[in-house]
Formats: sequence, structure tokens, C-alpha cells
Amino acid sequence: MSDVPQDRVARVDLQTNRPHSARVYDYIMGGKDNFAPDRETAAQVLADWPGLRTSMLANRACMHRMAHHLTGLGIRQFIDIGTGIPSSPNLHEVVQETVPDARVVYVDNDLIVLMHARALLTGTPEGRIAYIQADMRTPRALLDDSTLHQVIDFSQPVALTVIAMLQFVEDAQGVIEALLEPLPSGSYLAITIPTGELAPESERLAREYTARGIPMYLRGRSEVERLFSGLELLAPGIVPMPHWHPTPDETPLPETATNMYAAVARKP
Repeated sequence: MSDVPQDRVARVDLQTNRPHSARVYDYIMGGKDNFAPDRETAAQVLADWPGLRTSMLANRACMHRMAHHLTGLGIRQFIDIGTGIPSSPNLHEVVQETVPDARVVYVDNDLIVLMHARALLTGTPEGRIAYIQADMRTPRALLDDSTLHQVIDFSQPVALTVIAMLQFVEDAQGVIEALLEPLPSGSYLAITIPTGELAPESERLAREYTARGIPMYLRGRSEVERLFSGLELLAPGIVPMPHWHPTPDETPLPETATNMYAAVARKP
């Protein structure tokens, strides 16, 4: 299934004269879909914290563990906020490996991601995958999108995954509450979120991103706890990413090697 009109792709403004978080991430992770401002920003943030790539890799591994865990809980539908440029294995590849009929809606506002959506929209014949270009800061527009309702059955539980994205939103609480509101009982929220309480370089990293036009907001543990208000936190609760259900084959990382908390919770 493809929901990216070619004429729309042809007329988009890629805004290559300024950095974008998804493209900075792509460059740090070894991708090729980035431009000079993205590479310059990446070089500076890596100078501030050479371990950032390690933290990003740990975040991706945590997303994979969360996806496996959620399918094990019976979840067959996913809404992924802030998808980023495709990098295999993507969320749908992880979940459809064990649940071939899983449905995944990817959401991102980056126009480079829009151009790569066709590469991303390839899954199992039994499942469904769609891409929506939308900004998580305007959740109502996303929730009203017809594609979302064509793919996601809101009478059945849904996993809302917001992986390493809330640092780019000032009102994270409002965004999460709005996105959770229409989801039925038995749905799940999965989050990884940067904090200034783990890696000492995080504050400097946030200042550099912000100075280069990508505002970054770090959250303390108490703020992260409020994001899960009214939800039932799953074990092990809100923990540094490496501590969220690590697999036996993963090399243990110290807490200070990453700058994110991770948690999954159920909507009662």
C-alpha cells in the first residue's frame, strides 16, 4: 500500500539549507540522505559527545526489544511517531517477522522521509503499512487523517511508539495525552526520551542542537513519570535504555553511555 502521491513529492521543498533532526541522525548512523547543514551539525554534536552514536544505536536496539515485547503481548497495530529515514530493520520488519498480519502507520514531518516512503512501505502480503506526513505537534491533524483510519482499527488495541522524538516538542505532555485519547483500553505507549540526568554531555548536546535551529528539550525523571499518568507501567518501569529488557546477547552498557529513559505502559 502506498499513500505518497508522486506529484506531492515532486513539489516539496526539502529545506536543505538548514539541519533537520532526522537527517542529522541519518548521517551519524552512516546514512547518505543528508546535506551539508546536517553534516555540520552532526560533526559539532559528536565533538561535544563522541558517544552519541553509541546512544543512538542503543536507542534503536531498545525500539526493537519494545516491538518484540508488544507483539508478545498480542498487539497487532502500531502507530510510530517520528519514523525517520528508513533504516532496516524498520519497525514493521521487526513486528511482521513474528506477526505477518501486523498493521503499521509511520508518521513523520520530514520531506526527505516522504521521498523515501515508497522504500519504507514494503511489508508482508498479510499486513498493511502506510506513511503519513504530519507533525506530532499538531496531533489533531494526524488523528483526523483518513489514511490512519483506513489502516488502524480503533476498536482494537494499538501500540503508540514515540522513540527519541519528544525532545523536539515543548509540550510533550499535551502531545501524548492527545495521541492517547482515542486509543482503546488495552493499548500501549512506548517511549524513549532524552534526559539530562544520565550522560553528563546531554545538556551541552541540547544547547548545540538548539543553537543550530533544532530546539531540544530534556526531561527529568519526574516529567517522564507524568507522561505516563493514568497508565499502567510495565516492568521494569522508567529506566535507562540499556536496562529495558536487555537480551542476553547484548553487551551491557553503563547508564552514562546513553542519555535516554525508556518505558512502556498500558492504557487501562
